[in-house]
Amino acid sequence: MTTPPPGFPPEPPYGDQPPGNPLGPAGPHPPGNHPQPAPIVRRIPEDQPFVVRPDITKRGLVFLGVALLLIVPIACCIGAGVMDSADSGSGAILGFLGLLGCLLAVICLPLGIQLWLIGSGGPVLALGPAGLWIRTRPTRGQAVWLPWEGVAQISRRRWSLEKMLVVKPRDTRALQNLGAYTALDSAALSAFYGSGLVATLNFADKSEAEILAAVAHFSAGRCPLL
Repeated sequence: MTTPPPGFPPEPPYGDQPPGNPLGPAGPHPPGNHPQPAPIVRRIPEDQPFVVRPDITKRGLVFLGVALLLIVPIACCIGAGVMDSADSGSGAILGFLGLLGCLLAVICLPLGIQLWLIGSGGPVLALGPAGLWIRTRPTRGQAVWLPWEGVAQISRRRWSLEKMLVVKPRDTRALQNLGAYTALDSAALSAFYGSGLVATLNFADKSEAEILAAVAHFSAGRCPLL
């Protein structure tokens, strides 16, 4: 039994079925070869012992940097062309400002919608003695619950600017019938990270060290943390 990090409740004894299991005291799978579908909710419950939410400020600053990186070079090229043209009067300046506004709308509007979807979807991860809740899609979407015994491994993976906590279930059949959009997102995430169940580590309201300590504490050795 590990020593809990500050603020965490003591972990349950090994071999006992911890309280709060949505599947009940029978365990993660009923008898037979067909796994019970994982419990699915529209939003991760926020009454869990350890809840991780997206940090909109961190991600918003990154989105702002991406938008500036795309807009500034284009705006400079167009502005230089307007200034060098023979007809650089008020009409040309108004045209430049209108084009700049269109650029802002085309680039910033999708980023803003993406930021809103991420922020309005609630927590990205929740941990407890019985198992974990995790979103099935990185943006606004449903969440799935897995018991610790149903998790094959938890690892960390980085791609580009994103560092993810990757949760790999023991039996992926328990995650079937989650919808077409979720299946598409899951396929893309699996190609990059090795699993469709991921939660951000570097754009969260808690540090990576806190999240990993909580995973180690609540899993209590029931799944490997790589």
